[in-house]
Amino acid sequence: MKASAAPASGELVDLPVVVGVDGSEPSLRAAEWAADEAALRGASLRLVYASLWERYEGAALADDLGRPSEEVMAEDVVETAERRARRRQPGLKVTTDILPEEAECSLIRESHSALSLVLGCRGRSGVTEALLGSVSLAVAGHAHCPVIVLRGSHDTRIRSGADGRVVLGVGEDPAGSAALRFAAEEALLRGSTLEAVRAWRRPLHEPRAHPLIVGDPAHLHEAQAAERVEEALGAVPAGLHVQRRTIEGFARDALLAVSRGADLLVVGARRRQGRCGLQLGRVAHGVLHHAACPVAVVPEPL
Repeated sequence: MKASAAPASGELVDLPVVVGVDGSEPSLRAAEWAADEAALRGASLRLVYASLWERYEGAALADDLGRPSEEVMAEDVVETAERRARRRQPGLKVTTDILPEEAECSLIRESHSALSLVLGCRGRSGVTEALLGSVSLAVAGHAHCPVIVLRGSHDTRIRSGADGRVVLGVGEDPAGSAALRFAAEEALLRGSTLEAVRAWRRPLHEPRAHPLIVGDPAHLHEAQAAERVEEALGAVPAGLHVQRRTIEGFARDALLAVSRGADLLVVGARRRQGRCGLQLGRVAHGVLHHAACPVAVVPEPL
């Protein structure tokens, strides 16, 4: 895939797309996907490996003229990820770094100066491999830039063109949201469709089967959801192909359903005063664990 037009938010082009790598296949696939993303946005790619090997092996260096095995492994990890990224995008500017600290802390700090942060999805065992790993979840909950988590079995190549689909989960405050801007920009750069989705439910005290009220209450709640979608789409760039969709049911279930066949699912996460970092709500938490496509969690500042 070749680089596309420059992003709409041109002032961010100098920031890199950052990938956290650890030598696992999911992280190497994330490096490939992120290489496409960086090329798409005209940005550089930064590969980061974080480890505490210096803390545990540093004292032994005075008695050992060789290099610690963890250092050698760390260098191999970033070199392998760099080869995979350059193979995907030969002309891409790629930098690497090995950071002697906890992965969560280093990646959250990296998010202060990143265009976006890309992570692979890695569970702890065969039973939990479909779920999100603890590092990815912690970073998605506290990062200062969009965090894109790649779900397990998708194709790592970013698809562009009219057949592509970027899905936006329309939240409670849709107008001018950072998630909307990010989703619209992704769809525009890819030449893909932006599908704005809003779930709706009738209150529990409105029975479905009563002949005098069935229809009107449901229509009212669905109409309110459609209004939220229209409010969100009022700021999308001209020329972007947009689809509107309202779905009856829980928001998490609706977004999981539309994630099948989508190229990217975008949701917002709002900061709360007095708390540290982002607070992932049920919807963001649920789609990070179970979506069938890559998920972007976008910070929504107060």
